[in-house]
Amino acid sequence: MPYPPPPRSASGPRRRTLLASAAGAALLVGCSSGSDDSDGGTSGSPSVAERARARAAGDSEGLVERYDAVLAAHPVLTELLGPLRAAAVRHLEAFGGGRKASDSASPSGSPASSASPSPSGSPSAAVPLDERAALAELSAAERALADRRAKALLDVPGELARLLASVAAAGAAHAYLLNEGAK
Repeated sequence: MPYPPPPRSASGPRRRTLLASAAGAALLVGCSSGSDDSDGGTSGSPSVAERARARAAGDSEGLVERYDAVLAAHPVLTELLGPLRAAAVRHLEAFGGGRKASDSASPSGSPASSASPSPSGSPSAAVPLDERAALAELSAAERALADRRAKALLDVPGELARLLASVAAAGAAHAYLLNEGAK
C-alpha cells in the first residue's frame, strides 16, 4: 500500500526558522571562537578582547550619560528610566569601566543631584524638550548600541562574546520598553 503524498506546503524553511538558525549560529560561532580572552594580541598591544571590552565600557558610559541628561531634563521620567539607567550602570561595570557612573547614582537608580556635563559639552543640551521625543531618542540609542554589540560578539572570544550577547539582548529589551513608554 503506497503512502499518500504529503500535503502541499511552501518548499524550504520558513522565515522564522532561518532567522532563528542564523542567530543561533552567530551565537555559537561567537561563543566558541578562541580559547581565552587574551587571544589575538601581540606583546605590548591590547588584544582584540581588551579593545572590545574597552569600547563596550565606553559605549555603556555614554549611554549612562544620556540617561542622566534625560533624567535631568525630565525628572518626571525617573520611575521609568531609573531601573533602565541602573542596568546600564551594571553593564558598564561588567565591562570593567565606570566607577564614576556608579558613584553618581543614588540608591533609587536615579542620578545624583549633580548631573555634570561630559567633556565634549553639556549632554542635557541635546535632550529634546518633549518627553516622548526624549524617550524615542533614548530608545534609538539603546537599539543602535544593541545592534553594534550583536555584530561585535562575532569577533571576540568566549566569555566576552557571551557578555556582549547578554548585554545586547538587554539593550534590545530596553529599547522596546522605552519605545512603549514613548507611546
